[in-house]
Amino acid sequence: MITRTSYKWSLRALLAATALGLGAGTAFAADPIKIGVIAEAQAIAGASIPQAAQLAADEINAKGGVSGRMIEIVTYDNHSSSADSVRAFQRAVNEDKVNAVIASYISEVVLALEPWASRLKTPLVTPGAASNEISKSVHSDYEKNKYTFHGYLTSAALALSVCDAAKDLLVDEKHMKTAVIMSEDAAWTKPLDVGYEECLPKIGLKVLDHIRFSPDTTDFTPIFNKIEGAKPDVIITGISHVGVQPTVQWKNQQVPIPMLGISSQATNETFGKDTNNASDGVLYQGVSGPDVAVTPKSIPFAEAFKKKYGNYPSYAGYTSYDEVYYIADAVKRAGSTGADKLVTALEGTDWQGTIGRIQFYGKDDPFTHSIKYGKGLITGLMLQWQDGKQISVWPADVAKGKLKFPSFVKVTSN
Repeated sequence: MITRTSYKWSLRALLAATALGLGAGTAFAADPIKIGVIAEAQAIAGASIPQAAQLAADEINAKGGVSGRMIEIVTYDNHSSSADSVRAFQRAVNEDKVNAVIASYISEVVLALEPWASRLKTPLVTPGAASNEISKSVHSDYEKNKYTFHGYLTSAALALSVCDAAKDLLVDEKHMKTAVIMSEDAAWTKPLDVGYEECLPKIGLKVLDHIRFSPDTTDFTPIFNKIEGAKPDVIITGISHVGVQPTVQWKNQQVPIPMLGISSQATNETFGKDTNNASDGVLYQGVSGPDVAVTPKSIPFAEAFKKKYGNYPSYAGYTSYDEVYYIADAVKRAGSTGADKLVTALEGTDWQGTIGRIQFYGKDDPFTHSIKYGKGLITGLMLQWQDGKQISVWPADVAKGKLKFPSFVKVTSN
């Protein structure tokens, strides 16, 4: 016989148990791992960043998330502005309660965000900025700046990658002897150009001139005229915020000198269309490419990205995709989204991504928290636009083609 008293007790117990179950379940379901993505959504090189991050999150979530927790990507378009990026970072942490932030391919933006990562104690990883100062700041004041990770190659490493490729492709293969450096005036190119000036002579390319131009330049005719007057064998580039304009004018002016180096916009498959195929012949450094099996993950990602978004990603898409995966891996290893525990776990990253084996330099290295460059880690590639497609031409073990230039470019093996 159930008395009124025992019925009330049973009902209370049932409600309490149900509440506990629902409470736990609701808290768990409402407790995703939130990653903020602050990027140049309208820029050729930046558009791939939030897209690739979302693709990675979808894949992780489809497999059950991280110990049952889903990955939630919260995106912010920074309009290529440092001020907008800072406001987005503050909102991401204070209002949207993100656990980590992936941000920007522009060095000035990341350098503006670095102090905020420190103030708000939130891990920040860049998928594309290159300035040496990002990781040097971590090295010089570790306790303050340890929340920032340089998820792309430093300018110093990029210069080495370009020189390594130039030695094999231009000096050894084509017997080139002279070069002119042509770089946009930006934070990331200052150390890049220092690296170029140091390593180009070492591989056998004498630097005849060094031109730095404003990223706002619209007419490159005087620059190309000056370069032609120097008669170099090659133009070594450091361009990211520009790319379409100098490439179109290089073709229209029929500049007979090949271009090789960093050209961030050229890494995106849309670059061919954006330049009306003036891109043909352009050689650009990348960390992966649509036809390159840098690792077993590279081509499947590129194809999945194209299937979802209609084009192959820029270089920052590959890194952004990898970053979501190794942030998730760090959360799993740390057993926590707590900032300091996440920093420690990220420092222990050893992840095979789409661009190679990803590890970070430690406290004792001048480039603390930058990804490591070198054989067996990240070495970079050299790709060339040929007949409207991106073809890998270096290093030899992953090359899918040989150098091929449009008829107006005069390249002869001396």
